[in-house]
Amino acid sequence: MQRIIIGITGASGVIYGIRALQLLRDLPGIETHVVISPAALRTALHEVDMPASEIQALCDHEYKHKDIGAAIASGSFRTAGMLVAPCSIKTLSGIAHCYDNDLIVRAADVCLKERRRVVLMLRETPLHAGHIALMDQATRNGAIIMPPVPAFYSKPRSLDEMVTQSVGRALDLFDIHLPVVRRWTEDTTED
Repeated sequence: MQRIIIGITGASGVIYGIRALQLLRDLPGIETHVVISPAALRTALHEVDMPASEIQALCDHEYKHKDIGAAIASGSFRTAGMLVAPCSIKTLSGIAHCYDNDLIVRAADVCLKERRRVVLMLRETPLHAGHIALMDQATRNGAIIMPPVPAFYSKPRSLDEMVTQSVGRALDLFDIHLPVVRRWTEDTTED
């Protein structure tokens, strides 16, 4: 069983974390461990037509945002790593500075110290020098910064397809390959 941690923060784009859970839910051999910040639940009220209970039902295990004693807060808890989708600047700052004040940042910090993959789907634009410095520091710590930038070569026909493609590419970084991901030079036309 491959375990993956998903952190969903309050940045705009909660659909990225939700889509990751939707894509992973039916994959055999994948177990999701999720932390949803209170700010993410508030953002979800504005961005998606899903109650919190429906989002929470998508995961195998959910942890409270402030529960720093949770299983995923320990390096002895084996995982493939962590996807933070979306990743707020606040969370990026915590990860860059190892400021483990909540479970999302703590779990990411643990993954980094154990040399496990941490992918941050950073949602902010435009960027100032402080944001860029935080991205640099998080990268030096071992994280991968992956803003959800649309891949137009896949010829998306909807926002839903763009979200799925971006999340699928993020999951590629954990060697989780999904048939919904369109790849460069592969046929993108419909029959």
